[in-house]
Amino acid sequence: MSTTTTITAAIDCTVTAPATLLFAVAVAAGTPTRSESLSIEVDGAPLEAQEIVAAAGTRLHRVHAPIGALRLRYAAEVEASCPPHPVTDEEEVVYLRPSRYAESDRFHVLAPTRFAGLTGQELITEVGAWVNGYLRYIPGSSGSEDSAIDTLLAGQGVCRDFAHLTVAALRALGVPARLAAVYAPGLIPMDFHAVAEAALDGRWQVVDATRRAPRSSLIRIATGRDAADTAFFTVLSGRVRFGPVRVTVYAHGGLPPEDPSQPVYL
Repeated sequence: MSTTTTITAAIDCTVTAPATLLFAVAVAAGTPTRSESLSIEVDGAPLEAQEIVAAAGTRLHRVHAPIGALRLRYAAEVEASCPPHPVTDEEEVVYLRPSRYAESDRFHVLAPTRFAGLTGQELITEVGAWVNGYLRYIPGSSGSEDSAIDTLLAGQGVCRDFAHLTVAALRALGVPARLAAVYAPGLIPMDFHAVAEAALDGRWQVVDATRRAPRSSLIRIATGRDAADTAFFTVLSGRVRFGPVRVTVYAHGGLPPEDPSQPVYL
């Protein structure tokens, strides 16, 4: 059975004041890739993009864009996600700290009380199940500045909100946790997707509390503390009027079965 996954991403926007922009749409460094292309243009003129490789192989592309209509197109055929790497001492520290969207220091009462007596794999699985049961997945129900606390109070959100709440709870329980942006075959509606990763026994395992796509088919894009590190589009300076985003992901060999109780590693 073929394991090839075909990916396309299209981002359109209007630059209304000269801007420095950062994109995270390319599959992570080390991903087994058959073909790949990335083009960025403003009013039909190509822009030179500087590639910066960050945490866990995140490939960022920085451009300096003049005023005009910006058009990004990305396409790739990949055979699998990038190979997993062991949890480092630095990561154990970095991904236990509170961060902008996963303020785990505000969960140090709720989390230990809710998950008292649980450890290891049982704890990680139960946190994912709790977030899945507690939150309602409602497209458009949250904003780009919403944090894990906002999501907890609202009781609803989209994938990044599910991931932030999962990450914050795990960190408050002493489990290093981080956010990964991924391409997700089978996701409906199709879009960029966000999941949590938890460190256990020296490995990073995927925790997707949305349960909207098989974890073993996910393709890593970006990795970081939260959405501030993994957003597919960041305006570093200037002004931009955001336009449509279109993502397609197709797994040619079909979708694998999914069992939320079993660990999966990207």
